[in-house]
Amino acid sequence: MSKEKWTAENIPSQKGKIAIVTGSSSGIGYEAARVLANKGAEVIVAVRSEGKGEKAVVKIKDQNVDAKIKLMLLDLADLKSVEQFANEFQAEYSKLDILINNAGVMMPPYGKTKDGFELQIGTNHFGHFALTGQLLSMLQKTADSRIVNVSSIAHTQGNLDFNDLNWENRNYKPMRSYGDSKIANLYFTYELEARLAEVGKNPMVTAAHPGWTATELQRHSGLASFGNKFFAMPIEQGALPTLRAATDVQAMSGEYYGPDGYREMRGYPVKVKSNKLSHDKDIAKKLWEVSEDLTRIKFNI
Repeated sequence: MSKEKWTAENIPSQKGKIAIVTGSSSGIGYEAARVLANKGAEVIVAVRSEGKGEKAVVKIKDQNVDAKIKLMLLDLADLKSVEQFANEFQAEYSKLDILINNAGVMMPPYGKTKDGFELQIGTNHFGHFALTGQLLSMLQKTADSRIVNVSSIAHTQGNLDFNDLNWENRNYKPMRSYGDSKIANLYFTYELEARLAEVGKNPMVTAAHPGWTATELQRHSGLASFGNKFFAMPIEQGALPTLRAATDVQAMSGEYYGPDGYREMRGYPVKVKSNKLSHDKDIAKKLWEVSEDLTRIKFNI
């Protein structure tokens, strides 16, 4: 394993950059937003809860009075909210340097989004797919821009069933569904990177996973919550793969970052490899087409 210990100290100045971090009122999203703001970026805390978002903004400003940080409401389980957010952002800003697709739900009881998608794939994949598609033209116009999709070790549990993506005909398995949404994040990353590479365009597209990090996401899993006491990293370290994928000047499009320790559960961020299934180009292409059809968002590449 690598002896390199990449930390927030390695992040160059982000002054003048505009960054959006979804799901940044807590957990690794909050930490990523805090660090980027401390490095000089103007950060949009994009969250569905106004109360939690305001607390996060106040907390970051309390630590750094010079932090440029703004709350904007975004509910990834509602495509109308995604469209409204994208329109409001583009009306106010003229560029976008970093889009971190971090927000997610993990192993909740069965539920559906406003648009009828199963809650996990609907929020974790379809919501971010639609958001990225609507912000892509701005990212393309911004030099050296970057998209980071946050996946998970759990992508190894994923195996998409295109006949029943929304679990309407199968017995619902929350962990398997979560794995589906996380492998979907990787299919999206690799397919978007390939399509952009074909035409030689911005932005760079990377992915990351936080290993085993103690966050609010695990509240629906008693086992994960119990295991946190023994195995989990603090969010300050769990956010590092995301931050490296978002800021490392040596990063390349299509790369995936995660912790360097045993089974990628703990450690410092390095380039890692997702499983073989996540690199299946036919599945990635099919998911892309299904996603465009279901979200009614076409990518202008």
